[in-house]
Amino acid sequence: MDNKLRILIQKCIQKDREGQRELYTLLSPVLYGICLKYMKSKTEADDVFQDAFITLFQKIDQYQFKGSFEGWAKRIFVNEALEVLRKKQRQLHVAINTEIQVEDTHENNNENRSVTVSQNELLEHIQQLPDNYRMIFNLFVFEGYSHKEISEKLNMAEGTSKSLLSRAKNLLRSKINEETSKKVS
Repeated sequence: MDNKLRILIQKCIQKDREGQRELYTLLSPVLYGICLKYMKSKTEADDVFQDAFITLFQKIDQYQFKGSFEGWAKRIFVNEALEVLRKKQRQLHVAINTEIQVEDTHENNNENRSVTVSQNELLEHIQQLPDNYRMIFNLFVFEGYSHKEISEKLNMAEGTSKSLLSRAKNLLRSKINEETSKKVS
């Protein structure tokens, strides 16, 4: 950890507004990107971003200067996004069937063509996924969680995590294929 970041963290622990502003400016691009990956709209991402930064500043004295500070901060933002999605699911009474078995028999192995999609287009497609698909996809692909870790974190069967990831990938694949066929036509 470089000395400048250490000093900024110390200032934030002391509730120094200028230090908080500098840390916010330093970390905002990366942490806002996390919010955009998890939330369906920019407005939702903005809300999570604001709430997560408040949490970060409230808990910054718990950081023990071991490991990456950015990794510690990212964990706060991921957890905040997941909590919002969980609350949203409870409010909408969305039940996840824990008995889903992973069975991907309809995948066509003859379609092994390469397609190039911009990062922004991919992010747009990910944001359009249903909440539970997007959450599992982000945790597995971007955050590097295993299905076992996802199942423990979200209190679901490991098979459900695998199934939702498979469905998310299939949905993304069909959206991308649909978009590329429109471009070719």
